[in-house]
Amino acid sequence: MSSEPTALSAKEGRGLYRALVLRKQLILAGLALALLLSLCIDLALGPASYSLDQVVLALVSPGSVPLQVRVVLWEIRLPVALMAVVVGAALSVAGAQMQTILNNPLASPFTLGISAAASFGAALALAFGVALVPAAIEYVVPLNAFVVAMLTALVIHLLSLKRGVTVETIVLLGIALVFTFNALLSLVQYLSSEQALAAVVFWTMGSLTKATWPKLIITSLILLATLPIFARRAWALTALRLGEDKAASFGVKVSRLRLETMMMVSLLAAIPVAFVGTIGFIGLVGPHIARMLIGEDQRFFLPASALSGALILSASSVVSKSLIPGTIFPIGIVTSLIGIPFFISLILSNVRRSW
Repeated sequence: MSSEPTALSAKEGRGLYRALVLRKQLILAGLALALLLSLCIDLALGPASYSLDQVVLALVSPGSVPLQVRVVLWEIRLPVALMAVVVGAALSVAGAQMQTILNNPLASPFTLGISAAASFGAALALAFGVALVPAAIEYVVPLNAFVVAMLTALVIHLLSLKRGVTVETIVLLGIALVFTFNALLSLVQYLSSEQALAAVVFWTMGSLTKATWPKLIITSLILLATLPIFARRAWALTALRLGEDKAASFGVKVSRLRLETMMMVSLLAAIPVAFVGTIGFIGLVGPHIARMLIGEDQRFFLPASALSGALILSASSVVSKSLIPGTIFPIGIVTSLIGIPFFISLILSNVRRSW
């Protein structure tokens, strides 16, 4: 008689688990559909507005629409709209994994100074033509951004290994790095020529308008190269959320996992910043939305973070075109206006929990 209730409990448990998985899959599908809708709206908006029917027809069957519509959508708007999707996904995934390895909800490439470091490295190339790595001229900016961001991430990781260094200390260090690189960026702007200054200032605001197919392909390849690596380590990253000691007891090599993850995070943060400028708070807001919808299981949290970040930046692109008709605001301004209230609410919620 005792075995029957146990069997029923196990059966009910499997049913509950399947229902939970189905719910998460439906949430992911909903995010994907919302992203697709936002992408189509982004393509429809501009100096020449098109209906959603025209946009879908141009994407599915380019030969069935007028040449002008095909050129505008495929050559001008599609690289920009897709760049918003890819950059949003990359920054959100970077923020999600940084929050995971540091176990801090305020961690992101923007708040820990990695984005600011990438901005400084790119500004050196834009203003003075400094190449930290010898390369073809068209890759100087992204390579500079990656090198400085990677070095910054390495410094953060090495300091996190010191005895007595807490997660709060790492966050404070990141804030110090933000101010340091912003000061260095201001120095670069002060010493730049008028032409270089205009280029650096416009670039630091964050803009998708200079997105091209080659830049989109490079950014997409970086994202597609890192996602499978994170997916293979989903179990280890999920275990790390239980604490370092717990993860180590499961056989996770915590220090190695943190170092490798930090290097990939710097890559995910540096390349988008190099191509579209500084875009803040996507790496902070996207993962928190995914966490509220999905939870901490990396099998679902990782794609949810990517979809959330892509949706936020795509929607921000739509907002940047809609504020004043005929004018496209730098998207970094829009994301900051969205992210700052969210950032303040996170700080206040953490303060309430500490009390």
